[in-house]
Amino acid sequence: MRVRNTFKGGVHPYEGKELSQDKPVTEYIPKGEMVYPLSQHIGAPATPVVSVGDTVCVGQRIAEASGFVSANVCSSVSGTVKKIEPRLLVNGNMVKSIVVENDGQYTLSEGVGVKRDYNAMTKEEIRAAVKDAGIVGMGGAGFPTHVKLTPKDDKAIDYVIVNGAECEPYLTSDYRMMLEEPEKIVTGLLVILKLFENAKGIIAIEDNKPEAINVMKKVSEQYDRIEVRVLKTKYPQGAERKIIYATTGRKINSSMLPADAGCVVNNIDTVIAVCMAVCESTPVMRRIVTVTGDAVRTPQNFSVKTGTNYAELIEAAGGYKTEPEKVIAGGAMMGMAIYDLNVPVTKSSSALLCLSKDEVAKYAPSACIRCGKCVEVCPSNLVPQMMKEYADVNDNAAFEAINGMECYECGSCTYICPAKRRLTQAFVKTRRSVMEERRKAKEAK
Repeated sequence: MRVRNTFKGGVHPYEGKELSQDKPVTEYIPKGEMVYPLSQHIGAPATPVVSVGDTVCVGQRIAEASGFVSANVCSSVSGTVKKIEPRLLVNGNMVKSIVVENDGQYTLSEGVGVKRDYNAMTKEEIRAAVKDAGIVGMGGAGFPTHVKLTPKDDKAIDYVIVNGAECEPYLTSDYRMMLEEPEKIVTGLLVILKLFENAKGIIAIEDNKPEAINVMKKVSEQYDRIEVRVLKTKYPQGAERKIIYATTGRKINSSMLPADAGCVVNNIDTVIAVCMAVCESTPVMRRIVTVTGDAVRTPQNFSVKTGTNYAELIEAAGGYKTEPEKVIAGGAMMGMAIYDLNVPVTKSSSALLCLSKDEVAKYAPSACIRCGKCVEVCPSNLVPQMMKEYADVNDNAAFEAINGMECYECGSCTYICPAKRRLTQAFVKTRRSVMEERRKAKEAK
């Protein structure tokens, strides 16, 4: 099959990247207490290995994975464990969390920062280092990376894809990392390629990032197994299924894993985290977060220690120049509107988007006019109009029958709909309902 550089469907929303794309990443030093949720990943919550009153150091494991699909949690500061209690997350859930009083000393835990040669390490040692570091997918999904790097057959993996598309509007954190730390990206990719001897590395970048393309090509040109692939700029180009198709021509559906198509996909910050874990014995303790939007005085990118309070980042960006009508954790398309900034930065945090106007609130949804635009833009070739009809009457069986579970909630249909119907929200609810039904049916067997 001919390899494409894009996919059918998709939309071109206002990018908004000019607000922060030229702002180098600056390190933010937190002021308040640090909050570490035990559920920062897909899978079982981590189990605390510290108690209230314990002293912890930077990089120390404070909670460990409670199963294969789970992830360790490490402290990003030194200090004292104050509480272990439920705390609010951006999704509105109260999640058991470890609260650490930061002593401001940043005393390193023993072994953190020790240099290692990945070429002298076995596959098992590399995977163990990734697991120990608590790395998860930092593109938002939060899937434990050590699981993704442990397919049934290493030799069946043909491509290791680094997702540098960053197609979500306003976000520029991955773009800045490609400009500022390209060597770590390439090294992280080389580490992963050591696990898959038959694989080729592809760094996939949309064509609206020419500077990043040039930098990554220059840094990777000496490696025969690595290629920089330029993709057409279109949302949701960075979706896992779409980027696999755009770079390899291979297709997967909701019942498949990328490994089933011979692929492993990781985003930019995840690959950097692999480099830091394996080569520098450093666990996940920071996220690059874009603080942006027309309501922010100085949009920019921060290197933020996990556990930092979101409200501090607004202050660090100069505060609001106008009171926002909407604040979103993440990007404009797939981010989540939040009502309280008293939430912690986690491994899957990517952006804080502050908008002076809530454009969605302007419009009241009306009846479907059957224009077919939602069908045209759906990257999964679905019929959102029919899916919405079944979702509205809670007909999960019919929703499944028309492949509604292939939706990955990108929001393209909602964005394009002239009737301003809340399509994606209905699909999110119905998909969760179907998955809950499946879980109960499985437990009943």
